[in-house]
Amino acid sequence: MPDEPETGTESRAERKERTRRAILDAALALAADSNLAAISLRQVAKQVGVVPTAFYRHFGSLELLGLALVDESFRSLRAMLLDVWRHAPEYRDVIDGSLPIVAQHVRENRSHYAFIARERTAGPPRVREAIGREIDLITRELSTDIARSGAAEQYSDEDIALLADLVVSFVVTMAERLVEDPDSEDRVLADARTQLRMLLVGAVNWRSR
Repeated sequence: MPDEPETGTESRAERKERTRRAILDAALALAADSNLAAISLRQVAKQVGVVPTAFYRHFGSLELLGLALVDESFRSLRAMLLDVWRHAPEYRDVIDGSLPIVAQHVRENRSHYAFIARERTAGPPRVREAIGREIDLITRELSTDIARSGAAEQYSDEDIALLADLVVSFVVTMAERLVEDPDSEDRVLADARTQLRMLLVGAVNWRSR
């Protein structure tokens, strides 16, 4: 078995990146019916067609591979959500802009979201912590954008943080439902939109003490 799959036209850097990508995809596929803790490094290496030493050239452990998947899963989603939030003039625009983006991202990256949904509660400790940090980061970024808006003048910093946490929690739950039941996307989106609007009707009329 070769250290790295080879082709005659690829550079060393291209071959290395292709192998890294194959390792990430193999881990997602192998963990699909269980979780990261239930698979082995040797299983991943065998799936890719490399020896275990080739795995270690890319990731020091399965846990580090899991951390890379967490980073990959959240990076583009966070950027897209920030773009919506910072160009949305009203709360309704935040809702109507964010939810379709999340749904599209789930469709295009379903294996990543399934991985996040599983590992958020059952993954190795460092992977669970990384997922929690990513969700906290999205929450803090939304808090910052709410605080910058004129509609937030009646809120204390603590209440802004609570509101952002509620919104992000709804979005995370919606994403998990889309993973579990992709055929019900329209209903899941409609329910989430109604729930968030109900939440924000109260938020608009809230006055912090």
